[in-house]
Amino acid sequence: MTHRPTHRRDIEADAAPAAEPVIETRALTKSFGRSPALRGLDLEVARGEVHGFLGPNGAGKSTTIRVLLGLLKADGGTARLLGGDPWKDVVALHRRLAYVPGDVSLWPTMSGGEAIDLLGSLRGGLDPARRAELIERFELDPTKRGRQYSKGNRQKVALVAALASDAELLILDEPTSGLDPLMENVFQEVVGEAKDRGATVLLSSHILAEVETLADRLSIIRDGRIVRTGTIAQMRGTARTHITATLDREASVEALALLDDVRLDGRALAASIPSDRIGEAMAALAPSRLSDLVVSPPTLESMFLRLYEDADGSASAEEGADAGDAPSRAAEPDARSRTAEPDVPSRVAEPDGSVR
Repeated sequence: MTHRPTHRRDIEADAAPAAEPVIETRALTKSFGRSPALRGLDLEVARGEVHGFLGPNGAGKSTTIRVLLGLLKADGGTARLLGGDPWKDVVALHRRLAYVPGDVSLWPTMSGGEAIDLLGSLRGGLDPARRAELIERFELDPTKRGRQYSKGNRQKVALVAALASDAELLILDEPTSGLDPLMENVFQEVVGEAKDRGATVLLSSHILAEVETLADRLSIIRDGRIVRTGTIAQMRGTARTHITATLDREASVEALALLDDVRLDGRALAASIPSDRIGEAMAALAPSRLSDLVVSPPTLESMFLRLYEDADGSASAEEGADAGDAPSRAAEPDARSRTAEPDVPSRVAEPDGSVR
């Protein structure tokens, strides 16, 4: 079978989001007892885009996704998903979306193929040709029982079920957890193909290179709030680029003044500079006859870490006191929930997050 080449996103485009968002939250709040998880979260995902959703453990990503799936009821603010209310319209909305969690549970005695078909039936069925192709590309044996699968193969079952459907919205929460690098490449291909079919994707992942490759835009969450949204190009505009070079001649004071974090070791120069001032700095250093020049643009990982470092340096005492925004299982239960688990509502979730 001939497969398409890896579909890479044009993440440098600065196009404005579409007028009608597929996901929109405004001032969304959620607390577990006295522990706030979401503190006025504003998130917008445009139709047809792959939107990266980044943040460390405890930032509020999982709580946000559970609210969007209708598995948790927000305390305040508004949330709209595909034009509906995630809590009130949960059954209708789950026929139009597919969810892949980071740790998939399957029915122990059901084969992988049967699980794929059952999950697909919740969304009106699957494309048989695409189902067969995805099983082949992910190298999945659909005849094995759920209890026989490794973690990675359980992820493959959920991915095939989601991507073989014609779901309008894919919510992927650490979807490649347990996959090897080859299967991660397949995942990136098929997500690009889903976008080409018109699907919208919300992608939460700790694999920053994966998000950098796939995402048209991304949002970074910290302590239950979105602290930055934009394209990779927009975020690079304020990030720092690192340069190293060998100088044949001594650099002028004026040229060095344009650089930050300057380190000179004989003729070896290392420094950083805002990405939008690289041209100016190179022109100023040109008389020094640069050789062995290496210009390293900021990666998503470096931008992510710097954003959090800057936020840590300017955090108020109140924020420091509230830092543990992710509740543990022992947190005080939400008054609206009717189960012993504080973060699981009374609704019953299927292994892929579909509700019944």
